[in-house]
Amino acid sequence: MAGAQPRTRSFVGGGGTLLAADVWGEASSPPLVLLHGGGQTRHAWSRTGPRLAALGWQVIAPDLRGHGASQWSADGDYDLGLFAQDVRALASELGRPPVLIGASLGGLSSLLAAGEAPRAAIRALVLVDIAHRPDPRGFHRIVEFMRRRPDGFASLAEAGAAVSAHLPHRPRPEAPEGIRNNLRRHGDRWVWHWDPRLLDSFEGRMDPPGMAERLLDAARDTEAPILLVRGGMSDVVREDVAEQFCERVPHARRVDVADAGHMVVGDRNEHFIEAVLPFLEEVEPSRGQDCGRS
Repeated sequence: MAGAQPRTRSFVGGGGTLLAADVWGEASSPPLVLLHGGGQTRHAWSRTGPRLAALGWQVIAPDLRGHGASQWSADGDYDLGLFAQDVRALASELGRPPVLIGASLGGLSSLLAAGEAPRAAIRALVLVDIAHRPDPRGFHRIVEFMRRRPDGFASLAEAGAAVSAHLPHRPRPEAPEGIRNNLRRHGDRWVWHWDPRLLDSFEGRMDPPGMAERLLDAARDTEAPILLVRGGMSDVVREDVAEQFCERVPHARRVDVADAGHMVVGDRNEHFIEAVLPFLEEVEPSRGQDCGRS
């Protein structure tokens, strides 16, 4: 199962937006939804999905709206609430409350979907290197990288070199073919496979007035256990912010993944899976757990 190829499926998000997804595992297994970060695609979970399916989950990894093979917002609107609507619609379509694992933008979307009315029914929530307040240095570093090459790349190798420069702590891949899933052809160039208008929304999302309290309120109102997985080298979620999140959200737990930055899954996939497995094994009976370092 670990090397199994996913099935493709479409879901209908908020406002009828079509979302493309990869699915691993049996339909009779409990559902688990993997939601990638901004500027990524569902292929960010290509190693995680089959591993979790082999452990007895039906794993669904969608492209968020404006990313990959999912529809773009016709009017260029990518308000965080729209992503939350998509998560609610997808969770409802599954027929059973899923576990949500969301990285960065996927985590924020999942948190609002589960904690704000109309609340999505979920079994548990895993936030991957995202909390209520980002470090502006790390946030700006990501946005600057996304803005840097609007004209794209002449080759996959050139795109791979740009990613390696952005993530110097990660071993340079032997072949650049793996990056193809995050790119699309535009004339004779390779460009990122997301709507460039997303960046206009990202710029205003860093830490607007009231957002931190809104996210904390959503976390407290989420009727499911929460696990915060922080990259030990993260420049987006500071350790003091992670501690504050757990202090303010009594049913949250925290675990750090050593030697991982903001993109925890891409940096240390096996360590990420090891970090979340104890939490996933407790999902059905666990509610309202004490905050602590796992």
